[in-house]
Amino acid sequence: MVLSVHGLHKSFAGRTVLTGVDFTVSAGEVVAFLGANGSGKSTTLRCVMGITPPDAGSISIDGTPLDSLHSGDLQRARRRMAMIFQKIHLVPRRTALDNVCAGALARIPTVRSLTPLLFPAEVQQEALDCLDRVGLADRAFDRVGRLSGGQQQRVAVARALCQRADVVLADEPVSALDPHAAEHVMALLRELAHTEGLAVAAVLHQPDLALRYADRSIGLLQGSMTFDLPSTEVTAKHLDTLYAPDRGVSDRNFAA
Repeated sequence: MVLSVHGLHKSFAGRTVLTGVDFTVSAGEVVAFLGANGSGKSTTLRCVMGITPPDAGSISIDGTPLDSLHSGDLQRARRRMAMIFQKIHLVPRRTALDNVCAGALARIPTVRSLTPLLFPAEVQQEALDCLDRVGLADRAFDRVGRLSGGQQQRVAVARALCQRADVVLADEPVSALDPHAAEHVMALLRELAHTEGLAVAAVLHQPDLALRYADRSIGLLQGSMTFDLPSTEVTAKHLDTLYAPDRGVSDRNFAA
């Protein structure tokens, strides 16, 4: 396993959001997180990435707890993880190639990172190779703002590849995409995991996508794990339990 998380706890203003979340993600595996709104799915990934500090718990990369590392070693370990968000954090006026090159910023001299024109030739070639791996080499010099939502999300995946990340954390990566684009992005993440050994953990609001593209699915209910199963073993009963809170809110709103 590449990523291992044990006993993750998190509260906000006295409200418990995560209670003892435990999971692993192995190289070559796609793990999907499912659950109703407010179940703690996104908070889990943000804690793992270090965006939100957990209150308790251990996060390890290749068996090394991150809280045992200091300064430079911790930064290097965190660079092995890349995060892809629902809101695609790209620079619209820059080309796809420029945006992908940004994945290499941590390993090039500061002076070479001040403008895309100064990116070393080897970084530009690597970025072009990453765009080719996501099927967008022919759009490398197009401004990102001119690409479709699905293409922009594939550029974000290519940027993670250029970062040389071993772990990809995807927080609702397809919720803003049309069904065809969503299928394409999920198929791409699965292919990269299975062929290149990436460890992928994705928060999904579409259980059908999780069951088709994820190797394992984890259910979260009010911050606690209710199941961690091969996706082929997740049943309608499992899903009904997870999404009961959302249905209850919808029913009350309808009645009002």
